[in-house]
Amino acid sequence: MDSILIMMKTIIDNFGPAIIVPIIIFVIARIFKVTTQKSFLSAVYAGVGLQGFTLILNSFTPIITPVINQMVNSSGIHLPVFDVGWQATALVGFSTTAGMIYLGLGIALQTILFLVKWTNIFQPSDLWNNYSYMVWGAMVIGVTGNFVLGIACMVLLNLYSLLISELVAKRWSTYYKYPNCTIIAMHNVEASIFAVVADPIYNMLGLNKVKLNPAYLQQKFGFLGEPMTLGLFLGAFIGILGNIHDIFTMAAWGQILKVAIATSAIMAIFPKIASMFAQAFAPITEAARVFMKKSGNREWYIAVNDAVGYGEPATLISGLLLIPIMLVVAMILPGNSVLPVVDLLALPYMVQGLVAVHNGNIAKILISGTIWFGLGLYVCTYTAPLFTDMAVGVGVAIPAGALLITSFNILGKPLIGLVFLAFLTANPLFIGIATGVYFVLWLLFRKNNSKINDYLQKQAMKNAGAENDEMAA
Repeated sequence: MDSILIMMKTIIDNFGPAIIVPIIIFVIARIFKVTTQKSFLSAVYAGVGLQGFTLILNSFTPIITPVINQMVNSSGIHLPVFDVGWQATALVGFSTTAGMIYLGLGIALQTILFLVKWTNIFQPSDLWNNYSYMVWGAMVIGVTGNFVLGIACMVLLNLYSLLISELVAKRWSTYYKYPNCTIIAMHNVEASIFAVVADPIYNMLGLNKVKLNPAYLQQKFGFLGEPMTLGLFLGAFIGILGNIHDIFTMAAWGQILKVAIATSAIMAIFPKIASMFAQAFAPITEAARVFMKKSGNREWYIAVNDAVGYGEPATLISGLLLIPIMLVVAMILPGNSVLPVVDLLALPYMVQGLVAVHNGNIAKILISGTIWFGLGLYVCTYTAPLFTDMAVGVGVAIPAGALLITSFNILGKPLIGLVFLAFLTANPLFIGIATGVYFVLWLLFRKNNSKINDYLQKQAMKNAGAENDEMAA
């Protein structure tokens, strides 16, 4: 059994999404009786698109990361919990025994739930992000010593993330223009819940009338409002913040302009790769519609890696603007012990649920992100000792000057944190409540699926310029 699980992890590590997803797409296309030629081209488009996203993000990361580190250092914040990032957290998750077991269990569970129509999200196409469940469950085991309880926590968290993903699937697919696709990574889809609750409140306050979205900016400011130009200005702004103490040096301006051009390049190139990736799903979507009409007209969505939405204009603008905002929040938030560092660059991943629900309204996204991710800092503060013990146990080194470590992206999750706390107590009553809440929400969603989707669409279209934004996206 162990050898099988190790083999599965080895396959995921060595091949990655750019290989695994095209294979899955080819198989799905053939199941829906798409011709071999079209199925093959769909698979290639998916692989090329995913590899394109990876190449551009891998080029962008080493350019902007030093600037973010400089921004953190120059902020003067000294907090005991250091954010080591989602990459290190993924390593921890896959290095635990419970994580390895859930690698196989999770794939089986997710496939069965889709086949029996418990969910309309086909999750096994995004296997890598299963590590998010593993980390939480492993911490439960570390505290309680109860292996079954830890696995049960992973399963319930998986069910919650599937429900949230399905809740916003149509909205995400519509906004990002990827037919029948959605994101499933628990750590990046969870914030959608807050956006769904907060959006009507924002509309009551008139925030839907604030014309702050990519389409309006382009219409209002012409070439200055184009994504490429906005990226240039935004990159320069981030670069200046990171070089504020050396602003009069040539080296500083060299870095500022480099970040500006790199951000501009993301804005310009990303949509072209995105359009190629979207082509992968056109034949499947059409064939699936015909197939599903014969089997009850089921609407389903394939899970894709959230890298496919990273460079969308409203997403990247909001995510990068939240970097300095979250540093200030970390500095002034009473009781916070976390210094967000590595995962600040993950903010464009983290806001995608907010962007979809708020329909690209940057004012709403920034407010929701500040509130929800600010609450997430408290969850990181509380779980830091547990995560640090687990990380040290699998060989992760603690950075110099830090007492504890965390991941702002993975562990800064208020809703998930509540479910985790229920299992951490090992109290049957609290676990029963967490489980019961899920089943009630699942039943309500199942009975009102169409109404909820229509409601989210109407809410989204209330945003100023929303019609133009939907057409331009």
